[in-house]
Amino acid sequence: MAERKYNPDIAIHPGKTLEDTLNSLKMSQADLAHRTGLTTKTINEIIQGKNPITPDTAIKLSMVFGMSANFWNNLEKNYEETLARLSFEKQVAKELPLLQKFTCYNELYKWGYVKKTLDAKEKINNLLSFFGITSLNLVPVNLGVSFRRTKGKQVSNESLAAWLRCGEIDAQEIKTQDFDKSKLINSLESLKSLTKEKPEVFQSKLIDICSSSGIAVAFVPPLKKTYVNGATRWINPDKAIIQLSLRGNRDDIFWFTFFHEIAHLVKHSKKEQFIEFEDQKSTEDKEKEADEFACETLIPEKKYLSFISKKDTSDNAIMNFANELNISASIVAGRLCHKHNDWKKWSHLRKRLKFVSSTSC
Repeated sequence: MAERKYNPDIAIHPGKTLEDTLNSLKMSQADLAHRTGLTTKTINEIIQGKNPITPDTAIKLSMVFGMSANFWNNLEKNYEETLARLSFEKQVAKELPLLQKFTCYNELYKWGYVKKTLDAKEKINNLLSFFGITSLNLVPVNLGVSFRRTKGKQVSNESLAAWLRCGEIDAQEIKTQDFDKSKLINSLESLKSLTKEKPEVFQSKLIDICSSSGIAVAFVPPLKKTYVNGATRWINPDKAIIQLSLRGNRDDIFWFTFFHEIAHLVKHSKKEQFIEFEDQKSTEDKEKEADEFACETLIPEKKYLSFISKKDTSDNAIMNFANELNISASIVAGRLCHKHNDWKKWSHLRKRLKFVSSTSC
């Protein structure tokens, strides 16, 4: 049988035990004061719950009553802990209205980040443990990220914060070397070649290559009302996170997002944090710069212009061009769809990715 922990709903001051002990021995408070060297006032205030039983007092009581000092110290410790717990439980009860904003709870349970429960207070406790905070009011403070809002869609700040926290939790499990920008830049060609692999092959290789450069890559499914493709931020000066959602389930979107996030690490300050939403055009300089980096890394503009100048965008031509660039044909097809604003003509070449779990694609 599972051990059940007893949590009393009232805190009993150890002075009550002291009073009961004196009554059972028919000893007055004055007698105890004479025996311990404490004042009668101190004894009385302990019994009334106005003063604690200090370690020094515990030793003196143990000498008078024959009980161990540990007995009295534990009474005081348990009293203080019960007081703190009851106070915290009152705080949790006050946060019930905030719980309604965390509509992502069941999704977090589905992906294994919180425990299943129907009890509202337990949900709050589970969320506090998940976020590693003491109040849901602190979620914006501890997971505040500077990012561009997606237009035309109502993003849930709570769900977005939860998604970001999932990435932090997963990233903590990934061991990395110290961040090395030069090593990361030198690995770009190897990373590009992974675009031709299936998810079950490229996932572990992608994580390994990036971890050797000081980057933890976390694959976290998108939560409802987040509309997010990826995010980049720093755990500490030597470790960064690239978090990817696989939203859209197309590998050209996935890879463009990945190299866009790489750009933030290569070109921008460690003090900055970024998050990318789906179908959002970059308007800020740093986001444009990241987009340009991803475009140029995957398909250099000069080579792309040379390719389309031949006016042959057949499947064979696309695949040959992709082989020349050592990338997936899906990425070329995606570029054509984007440039020509035609998401039907070449989409049959855009491969779908299926998300399996929070640590795999």
